Amino acid sequence: MLQKFDQRNKEIKVFVKDRLYSRHEAKVSVFDSVVQGGDAVWEGIRVYPAGIFLLDRHLKRLRESAHAMHFERVPENEFIIDAIHSTLRANGMFHDTHIRLTLTRGEKITSGMDPRLNQSGPCLIVLAEWKPPVYNHEDGIAVISSAIRRNNPNYLDSKIHHNNLINNILAKIQANAAGVDAALMLDSGGFASELNGTNIFMVKAGVVYTPNADSCLHGITRGLVLELCQKENIPCQEKNLSLTELYNADEVFCSGTMGELTPIYAIDGRPIRKNSKVLAMLNKAFEACRNQYCSPIPDLTLGNS
Repeated sequence: MLQKFDQRNKEIKVFVKDRLYSRHEAKVSVFDSVVQGGDAVWEGIRVYPAGIFLLDRHLKRLRESAHAMHFERVPENEFIIDAIHSTLRANGMFHDTHIRLTLTRGEKITSGMDPRLNQSGPCLIVLAEWKPPVYNHEDGIAVISSAIRRNNPNYLDSKIHHNNLINNILAKIQANAAGVDAALMLDSGGFASELNGTNIFMVKAGVVYTPNADSCLHGITRGLVLELCQKENIPCQEKNLSLTELYNADEVFCSGTMGELTPIYAIDGRPIRKNSKVLAMLNKAFEACRNQYCSPIPDLTLGNS
């Protein structure tokens, strides 16, 4: 699956630091920490006609990631929300929109790893694009298991939603070479962790399973799926999952902001059976609850369709 350029994004406005710029003028300094060392945290957020989906949870995770990275002078939520609203209004975006929200440690006075060189405060970037979900929810995706292991807290804690995505990118390169849509990354023990860009679930005998969040990210959509299972009285459990268990599941699917809930129809060339209706139930519940989790966009949401 290769995303295609959407012509609607040709002249978009992007918020950087403290104001909006045209797409071609939106830049950060070569001294910015995100350039020097991938020293930044980020969130992927979706916009529906009812508003911005799960914004409060995304902002909470952004702040916790920045705190774990010991960022100083992190902007208040009000500033971040205003920047998001301004960006969406400037672009007339009220649906089929994906926001890449990035907070870098900011610009350094000279090159180097020492955070004490960052003396101008963080840099906020709000990049909103016209981008519907990237996966086909009907056909699903095929994946391979990657030789690239997911980080665990001994090395780089995946609970920090950081911009150092090299291992994910290497896994995606393997998926591209194999001609499939994504790579399933295992943890250091050989159990499933997550795909290179989404969380993973399987269904067996009516029970939903997802990997223990030791190495994988606590995905926002992942957390919502767990809530929906409880609400719909679907048994759900976090446990170590081997590839063999996934190969023989009744249903496998992934979750994430970019693709919502998407079936996986093959892993390492093994076709995955569709002997379960659980994903259909969860997708129905996801659509039914979506509006209640959306934060309205002032002066934009109403009256547009």
